Amino acid sequence: MTFLAIVTAALLGLIVYDLLQRRHAILRNFPIIGHFRYLLESVGPELRQYLVTGNDEERPFSRDQRSWVYASSKREQNYFGFGTDNELEDRANYLIVKHETLGPAESTPIHAPDPPDRLPCAKVLGGQRGRPCAFRPESLVNISGMSFGSLSGPAVEALNRGAALAGCLHNAGEGGVNSYHRHGGDLIFQIGTGYFGCRDARGRFELDLLKEVVASNPVRAIEIKLSQGAKPGVGGFLPGVKVTAEIAAARGIPIRQDCASPPAHGAFGGVDELLDFVERVADATGLPVGIKSAVGELDFWHELVRLMEKGDRGVDFITIDGGEGGTGAGPLVFADHVALPYKLGMSRVYRCFAERGLQNHVVFVGSGKLGFPETALLALALGCDMINVGREAMLAMGCLQAQRCHTGRCPTGITTHSRWLVRGLDPGLKSVRVANYISTLRFELLRLAHACGRAHPALVPLERLEILDGRFDGSAAHEVFKYEPGWGLPSPEERAELERLMLAS
Repeated sequence: MTFLAIVTAALLGLIVYDLLQRRHAILRNFPIIGHFRYLLESVGPELRQYLVTGNDEERPFSRDQRSWVYASSKREQNYFGFGTDNELEDRANYLIVKHETLGPAESTPIHAPDPPDRLPCAKVLGGQRGRPCAFRPESLVNISGMSFGSLSGPAVEALNRGAALAGCLHNAGEGGVNSYHRHGGDLIFQIGTGYFGCRDARGRFELDLLKEVVASNPVRAIEIKLSQGAKPGVGGFLPGVKVTAEIAAARGIPIRQDCASPPAHGAFGGVDELLDFVERVADATGLPVGIKSAVGELDFWHELVRLMEKGDRGVDFITIDGGEGGTGAGPLVFADHVALPYKLGMSRVYRCFAERGLQNHVVFVGSGKLGFPETALLALALGCDMINVGREAMLAMGCLQAQRCHTGRCPTGITTHSRWLVRGLDPGLKSVRVANYISTLRFELLRLAHACGRAHPALVPLERLEILDGRFDGSAAHEVFKYEPGWGLPSPEERAELERLMLAS
């Protein structure tokens, strides 16, 4: 009876509270019952995942896509039975790969090898401008910029260990480099507008600090982030709930306060000063230096091409981030409506360079939901030389797509700094799964290339891809994206070298 009395008193108290409070009309009108509405709303993403949506309906990643990543990361069966469940003829913008009718000349094994084979980049990073530390990346699939702060320490460690196992590059993100990045994986150091890791006491860029970071870490290239797909034009943002003492010390910011990076760089202004900054950094470090940006207006890109055409200055690589990308928090309107999606942004920027004959002077890197074989192949055919994977790598670590990245309550310990939630993430185990996923993606890309009669996926021409229109017809991809013959492919010299490398491997 005592227990029943306590429960009854608690319910009566809740009813009185609901009737008197003024913040929620639902609770005032429907005491107690109204709480169930908020409970169901809070678990809405999980309910839709498992009970409501079909295999191809959910966003940003469908159940089929997540299942493929999960199975690939665990080296489990990643085949799907009984044929496709997609309505091909009724789907607009549906990608079709046109294979060799008589079959490929070169066969591939059924399963990805262990240890994984390398699948090199078609170009030498920094080779065009003769950087002292130019190199050919061993993997055309690499890990996108996700900083410590946005991700937990164990998650960053798992990514770096996974990069070492897979032989790929790990972009450290704009939060700088710390101990979690030092587990064997080669790094790309990202310079954001906040200059974390290379800033003075007043938050300004400091070249000597950058040189110290490069000298003390396995940094292979430097990426200057102009903007990113999730929130172009507003700068980076780390909610205060995720700014722990460790992160505050690493970034040089107050603990538990929102960390908002400026929307623009203070070290340069305009394209001309940007190129001066690139050459200054490259001269000081010897490393290839590139830029990362979402694509909006094209005046910037036309000006960049015009200045690079002179030949005295230039970026070594360009990372194009699609507006559909994003691993952290961002305003809804910017996530949904600002910046072009990857395929449009990449094709327009590539055309700016190709029309001036400069497309082979830079290495193009793509990011934005490209971590699947068919989307990666299209990106490569559009002229991309490397693919960055972000959220797909998070899925490989066990991300459930709970969409709580910005709340500090990620249930899998990936985007939270809660000690209780982080303890569930084992970096040793998750690193293997990240490596398995990356090697499987490379393997599937190679299988697609062989099906098209090519030795390497970067050698598959855009003409081998078709876009269905949902009206029992389709158009060749080079017509859809307004590409001229030969665009999207490496130069003849690079093609010959790539074929030689693939024969030797």
